[in-house]
Amino acid sequence: MGLVDEKDYIMRLIKEMVRVLFSLLFGKEYVSVEPEKENKYEVSGKPLGNFLDMIDAGQINEAENMLLENIDYTDKEDVMAAALFYQYLGEKDDKFLEDNCYSMEEVIFGFRQLFENSGYGDLLYLMKEI
Repeated sequence: MGLVDEKDYIMRLIKEMVRVLFSLLFGKEYVSVEPEKENKYEVSGKPLGNFLDMIDAGQINEAENMLLENIDYTDKEDVMAAALFYQYLGEKDDKFLEDNCYSMEEVIFGFRQLFENSGYGDLLYLMKEI
């Protein structure tokens, strides 16, 4: 499997995990797996779009630290916002991530930690191959 194919496969898995998580959290089908910057999700009153803007500006570590410092793992809105954060981050190319002191491995690690900390660690079997 080539690098591009592997990245596409990882992104499909992450999007599927976001879809499953949304269905579990909110009890309805998640139609769109594309995180929109203008959506209702917030973490401790800060809109998800602000975190995504920080990613685009290359402030990945700062955005992640701020997100993780403020997240309430028992709040389904916070958990969904964090899942969309990692999905958006995972869609960035390797060069962008590397240029901003981040990696796809860190995206996967953060995503896995989110599931563990929010009580959905049992779903990680879906990601066992990455």
